[in-house]
Amino acid sequence: MDLDLTLSIAPFVTPFFRSAAMLALFLLMFLVAKYLKRFLTPYNLEHQLTGKDNLAQATSLAGYYIGFTAVFCGAYLGPSAGLLWDLLAVAGYTLLGMALLNLSRILNDRLVFRGFSMVTAIRDHHNVSAGVIQGANYVASGLVVAGAVHGEDGGVLTALVFYLVGQLALLLFSRLYERLTPYSIHREIGDGNLAAGLGFGGSMVAIGLVILASLNGDFVSWSYNLGWLGINLLGVFLYLFLVRCFFDRVVISHDDLNKEIAEDRNAGAGLLECTLAVSFATVLFFMIG
Repeated sequence: MDLDLTLSIAPFVTPFFRSAAMLALFLLMFLVAKYLKRFLTPYNLEHQLTGKDNLAQATSLAGYYIGFTAVFCGAYLGPSAGLLWDLLAVAGYTLLGMALLNLSRILNDRLVFRGFSMVTAIRDHHNVSAGVIQGANYVASGLVVAGAVHGEDGGVLTALVFYLVGQLALLLFSRLYERLTPYSIHREIGDGNLAAGLGFGGSMVAIGLVILASLNGDFVSWSYNLGWLGINLLGVFLYLFLVRCFFDRVVISHDDLNKEIAEDRNAGAGLLECTLAVSFATVLFFMIG
């Protein structure tokens, strides 16, 4: 009887222990991500969060943790090679992903948001729009990193190359978005326009979702994987701008979206633009993936 019981529960024991070990690893990696963020931030995070009640900082930090979670999940998903090897591989790729995630923040602050100081906007001015944008970029970059580290037959080199290509795509999209909107994204965000931050941040997360879907597979060859990524990115650039036009003409058909965001600073309009961009990108994610 005892032997029969043991045999009956055996198929459930190994997955349970694997899940428990991976959950413990996630908690450990979460602590590493926390202290790495604290080390790389040029001011006291806890003081901003609790002493200053800085909502902008909390919004940015929330995006950081979501981005980190995406990185961990990207490293975790895939076939098992044994519990010990899985733990080492997931931990290694998560640590690499954390480094790339924090590098993304530096690159984005200096290249995408070169018009103003993100640190000053968040720390000193409590600019929630800046916090939303930085948080959205953490999420978008986390999705890019998750796609870069996920899949078989690749390695550290392929992960780094796909990460760089994904970051370049985010940079190009931000420049296109800036050129195609009749108002200055940098000026609106610098002035604390939450509507502009929500709209732009949602579009960045949408791009990150499509990049994740494009990279969410096994490495076949450089030409195949990069070609597939390029085709999807060209399509989604056009697609998201068509979505924005659709939103302007259909969702708020009696008013102008750009006026609602730049002049009226209508955070509701910005939130709806954000939601629509992410929703359409989610549909694309499942179609591509």
